[in-house]
Amino acid sequence: MIKPDFIKTRGLVPAIAQDYATGEVLMLAYMNEDAWNETLGSGMATYYSRSRKKLWKKGETSGNLQVVREIRIDCDEDTVLLKVDQIGDAACHLGYKSCFFRRVNSDGTADIVEKRVFDPERVYGKST
Repeated sequence: MIKPDFIKTRGLVPAIAQDYATGEVLMLAYMNEDAWNETLGSGMATYYSRSRKKLWKKGETSGNLQVVREIRIDCDEDTVLLKVDQIGDAACHLGYKSCFFRRVNSDGTADIVEKRVFDPERVYGKST
């Protein structure tokens, strides 16, 4: 059975979430082996929070869940691509559909190129 090489990556592999229907890149998170197994078993995107040091099922607080439709592993077996159905308006905890809502300009400044679809303070009860 194939699985990411968690030993080579010191226990965490990058996991890219991509919208199954549109191909839009939604976010990048990390998985440890427990998150990998939970994702395979439940069909719901589950990641490892580096800041909280625990597993988190995407959308468990916001309701913006990710149903995994397809999983791919890169050629080095150290990065995972999850093709997901994004349930709810956004993947980004700052209230945008995608975490990649800023475009960097040649002078190093950035422009917001997406509309915010929810207020994170209302959803999470605190400023993010």
